[in-house]
Amino acid sequence: MIKILSILFFIGIISTAFIIPDKIAEKADKIIAKFYDNDEFLKELIQISEEVNRNTTSEFGNENLFKIISEGELLGYGYIGNALSKTADFDYLVLFDKDFIITKSKVLVYREEYGGEIGSKRWLRQFIGKSASSEELVYGKTIVPISGATISVKSMTRAINDLLQSVGELQKLKVL
Repeated sequence: MIKILSILFFIGIISTAFIIPDKIAEKADKIIAKFYDNDEFLKELIQISEEVNRNTTSEFGNENLFKIISEGELLGYGYIGNALSKTADFDYLVLFDKDFIITKSKVLVYREEYGGEIGSKRWLRQFIGKSASSEELVYGKTIVPISGATISVKSMTRAINDLLQSVGELQKLKVL
């Protein structure tokens, strides 16, 4: 009986792991509207098949990769992700231009007492201009460390590297 409950619990966690909570989606929408100076946009979800998703380093779920469209025109792309910090996790948004070059990154919700400095505009600017063809981001070399936020900085760096690598893989497969 315990085994069955454990399996059902695990399946429940997996099935909800890729759903973006409404509060996170609302925060992302506000940032997108401000970035594009446009309240009239649509997020068109990009569906990635399970087979293709298994071959990428980032997890693409039901709602986390999307086109940003206004009046029938593609403005860019967005990705909402989740990364680990010391004892919790944090949610972030990455905006791309039409060529999948990062134009903005933003920490949406940070759940730790320490390390929230990774949410600063100045620190996050390091990711702007990066793409799948950019060299790998390296903590302490191409990414500035933050005292008291080492785990979060490394986690965000890894998450962006994984995302860029996955976008590159999707581009090679002609999915994007």
